[in-house]
Amino acid sequence: MARDSCLSRVTAGVAVGGAVGGAVGAVYGTYEAIRYKVPGLMKIRYIGQTTLGSAAIFGLFLGAGSLIHCGKQY
Repeated sequence: MARDSCLSRVTAGVAVGGAVGGAVGAVYGTYEAIRYKVPGLMKIRYIGQTTLGSAAIFGLFLGAGSLIHCGKQY
């Protein structure tokens, strides 16, 4: 079986991190919007900002971790 290229591993790490971060961000954003009684349509914006921010951070760190692991030979 051929080994995956480093780029495909990092891309997969970013994608998985973005998916997990987006899910966590959506749940957390919804909780915070309800908890702090964000008014009206601002809830949608608040949840969206939290979701995208969390997805970006998780994706960045999981992609960086995948990049670090690319060079290691086991």
